[in-house]
Amino acid sequence: MSADRATRIMSPMAMDVAAGLSSRPKTLSPKYFYDAAGSDLFEQITRLPEYYLTATEHDILTRHASEMLTAAADGHIDASPSDELTVLELGAGSAAKTLVILRELQNIQGRCCFVPIDVSHSALDEAVTRIGEELPGIEVRPEVLDYTESLAGIEKVEGRKLVLYIGSSIGNFEPFHAGALLRKVRSALNPGDALLLGTDMRKPEDVLLPAYDDQQGVTARFNKNILVHINRELHADFDLDTFQHRAIWNPNQSRIEMHLESLRTQVVNIEALGMNVHFARGETIHTENSYKFTMPMVEAIAINGGFTLERTWSDPRNWFTVHLLRA
Repeated sequence: MSADRATRIMSPMAMDVAAGLSSRPKTLSPKYFYDAAGSDLFEQITRLPEYYLTATEHDILTRHASEMLTAAADGHIDASPSDELTVLELGAGSAAKTLVILRELQNIQGRCCFVPIDVSHSALDEAVTRIGEELPGIEVRPEVLDYTESLAGIEKVEGRKLVLYIGSSIGNFEPFHAGALLRKVRSALNPGDALLLGTDMRKPEDVLLPAYDDQQGVTARFNKNILVHINRELHADFDLDTFQHRAIWNPNQSRIEMHLESLRTQVVNIEALGMNVHFARGETIHTENSYKFTMPMVEAIAINGGFTLERTWSDPRNWFTVHLLRA
């Protein structure tokens, strides 16, 4: 075995893929959606008419940014350097919605430091470019990190911190793991620091499902891109035409599930792993969950994460909520 092949086998992606495709049922981590193509596809999803989450949360942030920042700073926010907030964002992507918060904070403080954290180099490059064009006074310090593995980007920031975890990204985790992730974030903060948490709320199935199975097929391409990523990085031979995107509402778990369903009996070879993966017709790979919250669910993960839930903002339909959690 060559050293190059051994390195690939021991990579985190290789180990995750081997474990996920050996399990029953088969799974893949949604973090492998986000190569450059996947990040671009997700940005397209956020602009789809069916995908209400982004526009609804953006409206909440636009209407309440000043109130949120004042509350996050516990009323002590002005031009004094000792009171300045540094904004950090987990899973920042291109940081499109974050501009609302940064613009308002710059108006209040006169200057601002922003630390976007993401696994995608391309998304962070886009974030840096966008903020540089629209808010040139903002200092941007991007961190290419998997925040589920490392919170070094938070721990090394000095002074008062406001962490953004928006877009209902917390909904991609099982409730127990969501609480565990928030505990890790809490451990990287100082008492009095704050977290703005976005959560998509439970609503009728006929609203939820189209958001994850749009008519243009963008979400289907996004879901299949995980196979493209594996083909490229691990020298696999997934045939995308033999898998189809499926979105399912699971009311008992209060979550949308995304799957890739095998359209026929087949064997996929993953050369870098020396692994043949057998699929029966109709067998699926579970690629993502998106939990839809009730307020008791939000309160539970906040408590389990070691935070105090102080404030909640919502839209008129209560489709989406943004919560201020205090460390």
